[in-house]
Amino acid sequence: MAVDIPPLVKTSRLRSRGGLLGECLAEFLGTFVLIAFGCGVGAMAVAALPGSGRAATPTTIFLAAGDWLLITWGWALAVVFGVYVAGGVSGAHINPAVTLAMAVRRGFPWAKVLPYWFAQVVGALTGAALVYLVYHNAIDAYDSTVTGPKVNGHTNATFSIFATFPAPYFHGGIWGPLIDQIVGTAFLLMLIAAVLDLRNQAVKANLAPLVVGFVVAAIGMSYGANAGYAINPARDFGPRLLTYAAGWGSLAFPGSVSGSFSAYWWIPIVGPLVGGVIGIVVYDLFIGDVLLLRSELARLPEPGRASPVRTSDEE
Repeated sequence: MAVDIPPLVKTSRLRSRGGLLGECLAEFLGTFVLIAFGCGVGAMAVAALPGSGRAATPTTIFLAAGDWLLITWGWALAVVFGVYVAGGVSGAHINPAVTLAMAVRRGFPWAKVLPYWFAQVVGALTGAALVYLVYHNAIDAYDSTVTGPKVNGHTNATFSIFATFPAPYFHGGIWGPLIDQIVGTAFLLMLIAAVLDLRNQAVKANLAPLVVGFVVAAIGMSYGANAGYAINPARDFGPRLLTYAAGWGSLAFPGSVSGSFSAYWWIPIVGPLVGGVIGIVVYDLFIGDVLLLRSELARLPEPGRASPVRTSDEE
């Protein structure tokens, strides 16, 4: 803003937030925003729109395939604003897979990885708690109306507001959903690396968060139905903790539905962590190293000269 804004807390008391503590607070708030809007759009689609009379019936969700766009664009915008909130302080990883990949290939300090992860999970848990506070009436109304298997009165449909599960066509298998999470997160980190690489066609004018949101939308549209495209361990684990505490029981931990899948909770954690590292390594191998080599060659002096030739404009 154009005017000076006085701090809410005295400067002398803010010094402790100038380093890692401030970065972790930013990661907490950015992830909180991500989940508050992301799980919020899930609550709208599953419980609030049907329960408020804005759908064909009180239990109608995803009447048409195009309804999936509500979810994909809702999560995309959640990412955009989460990154805008935290980006200036922490870099807005808001995803443990991003933090790990940045430590592996972008020099992010390893000492900060676990604190970032902790802040991200707590932020996700808190964001999910806010969504439950706002929408618990709609959720209870949906669960009481719908028929079918329930755990403590809750359905897998309302669980899907908060966390992910695999499609029935995997028949409870592990490898299909695990590969799906690895692939989806690999694309996420590959494209984040491209967006941020100043040697490539980097996004200008502070539009990188918007483009990253487009990336998440593209992943959701292309790979979302297999396993809910968590592509973020904190995004799944934090809300999963909330649902376990709120009564979804075995749907949350160990993440089981009789006859469909069992002990699923670890897949949206391990898959994204592996996929994120693969994605950024693939980018560097195919693109990043080439751009680095070209920039180094451009700085090499011509034969017989001590330094590169400079044009009058460069001087």
